[in-house]
Amino acid sequence: MEHGSIITQARREDALVLTKQALVSKSSPKKPRGRNIFKALFCCFRAQHVGQSSSCTELAAYKEEANTIAKSDLLQCLQYQFYQIPGTCLLPEVTEEDQGRICVVIDLDETLVHSSFKPINNADFIVPVEIEGTTHQVYVLKRPYVDEFLRRMGELFECVLFTASLAKYADPVTDLLDRCGVFRARLFRESCVFHQGCYVKDLSRLGRDLRKTLILDNSPASYIFHPENAVPVQSWFDDMADTELLNLIPIFEELSGAEDVYTSLGQLRAP
Repeated sequence: MEHGSIITQARREDALVLTKQALVSKSSPKKPRGRNIFKALFCCFRAQHVGQSSSCTELAAYKEEANTIAKSDLLQCLQYQFYQIPGTCLLPEVTEEDQGRICVVIDLDETLVHSSFKPINNADFIVPVEIEGTTHQVYVLKRPYVDEFLRRMGELFECVLFTASLAKYADPVTDLLDRCGVFRARLFRESCVFHQGCYVKDLSRLGRDLRKTLILDNSPASYIFHPENAVPVQSWFDDMADTELLNLIPIFEELSGAEDVYTSLGQLRAP
């Protein structure tokens, strides 16, 4: 065996061990964002659990957090839930190119990128977003190895971007991130189900066989309906030494040939 092949195999084995550990444990939650008009733009508002031992102060803070959802945003979610057409699918028919491939649903914020309204000196993108009639600059950092990760994913899977962020922010960010057109489709907040204070990505509405569907997301709340289809990933903000996406490549290479993702993921989760 050539020297390069030995190194590649060693990296693959190391990555398998690391991801097995991640599949067993829950991914870390996203950092709380400030209570301001920008909160409704990114990812999702999610209610925080209040235990029986919570004080009145904690309960009041929880209620205040809940009230930060913009009324228009909440109405949009309710309207979507009440008026969606039963039986319709979120995704179009599978293309000839993707026939037989597993569908991988990939999150955006804190999975592939991190965005902020505060200026970042080393930002990869600066995206103008209009909010309430005013244009604001969103500074976006790419997670290390995201380009290599997306390129390989596009070679192996039918890739779908699914984010709980609003399209007016996430769509231009994805335009800049996905230069090679890896994502066959993009789904945004209006495609989520608002459930117990969270925007949940209901995989059963995609129109794909769940036995051939995976979701990569840093937030367990996003895939609460289908935890057995999930490949957890640690939340990322600004650690430029992060290798999470690089380590996941050999894992997805192995999963790409699975006849049933439940069986394959079960084997990876096994101690």
